[in-house]
Amino acid sequence: MKKARMIDKELLDKCKKMTAEDSMMRSLGCALSKTDLMDAAYDANAGRKLTMDFSIDLCSSKVTNQKSSGRCWIFAAMNVLREAAAKNCGMESMELSQNYIAFWDKFEKINYFLEAILDSAELPVGNRTLDWLLQGLNDGGQWDMIADLVKKYGVVPKTAMPETYQSSNTAAMNQMLNTKLREDAAELRALVHEGKPTEARKEEMLCEMYRALCICFGNPPESFDFDYRDKDKNYHSQHLTPQEFYKQYVKLDLSDYVSVINAPTEDKPFGHCYTVKYLGNLVEGSVRYLNVEMNELKDLVIKQMKDGELVWFGSDCSKYADRTFGIWDQDSFALGEMLGGLSFQMSKAQRLDYRDSAMNHAMVLTGVNLDASGKPNRWKIENSWGEDKGVKGYFVASDHWFNEFTYQVVINKKYLNEAQLAALSQEPKELEPWDPMGSLAV
Repeated sequence: MKKARMIDKELLDKCKKMTAEDSMMRSLGCALSKTDLMDAAYDANAGRKLTMDFSIDLCSSKVTNQKSSGRCWIFAAMNVLREAAAKNCGMESMELSQNYIAFWDKFEKINYFLEAILDSAELPVGNRTLDWLLQGLNDGGQWDMIADLVKKYGVVPKTAMPETYQSSNTAAMNQMLNTKLREDAAELRALVHEGKPTEARKEEMLCEMYRALCICFGNPPESFDFDYRDKDKNYHSQHLTPQEFYKQYVKLDLSDYVSVINAPTEDKPFGHCYTVKYLGNLVEGSVRYLNVEMNELKDLVIKQMKDGELVWFGSDCSKYADRTFGIWDQDSFALGEMLGGLSFQMSKAQRLDYRDSAMNHAMVLTGVNLDASGKPNRWKIENSWGEDKGVKGYFVASDHWFNEFTYQVVINKKYLNEAQLAALSQEPKELEPWDPMGSLAV
């Protein structure tokens, strides 16, 4: 191992000399002393080009609010499904219950966690995979996980299972559920090591957790009254199960939709399928990604949007964002200049490999602006942070930002070409639990 160099006087003198010779240091320091870095670095001239006008504009529904929870993936999916439901009901708009899906997601994740603990019972304490599992429950998830939940449990209007304080503010609840799950994990591992049966005790654990979830989220309805007026003011009333509501009013076959990613790292060659170990909620479910070049990914998105259908997508929302103006665009922020000429040159692959970027937020693409040559230059995004962020909750992203910080889109298989369909049918390569492509669920 190379001998580490300490910070000595020679190195300090060099740093001080370089700083003293910077004529802009004082003015930059003054600008940042009482101003947020992103606000100070914002370039209004650059941001001006990101207008809320789009050649394809599919949706302006009222934006939802996930509040203090990590349920963006659920909100994004419900925002896609509600458009189909509202159309089929003849309504201007509606909102589906995110709380209903979140309840079943939590309960299925608890079972998934306990099964994973049993599956890994021979791993020693301190093992990296076991440590990963013991992070426990979280609010995150992936498209395939929501599709599995909807297929199994259906959906309901928000009126049938509204939000509770705990569903909208999940930190304390998650902390206590995870404390109990780690206790359960220690007990199950001890039973395995002692050669004793585990199934009966595991069922007791699930019943205990189900009760706790009902206290926090409310009881999920087995059936409900669906009463509404359509656009023509006609009154409708039905008594339905969640599965009947989905079949009658949403109607989308989620088996037709697949996750397409752009992860240009050496360990994930394009044209192949991938999954992530221990990523899921239903033990009978699975997560699968098809990795393609960015130009292919955008071509698929535009084809689907030209047919009038929204696109669920996952990105890194932490990069180059202005929540007031509703902008995502690295060219609109002079961050390097504000920090004394720092240069940020990492490629998309390097940002993934060196943990500088990963999927951390799911939203909905509702529009795109195509230039004279048919190429996209900005994208309209429906977020789930409430109407007080962006332009009544909507954001715009430059195509440059989209290229660098969008990692996943959900596409109907009918838009895939023969080569993509063939790749999708391959047995997926299993990635480690901590791979960046699993980060949205963490």
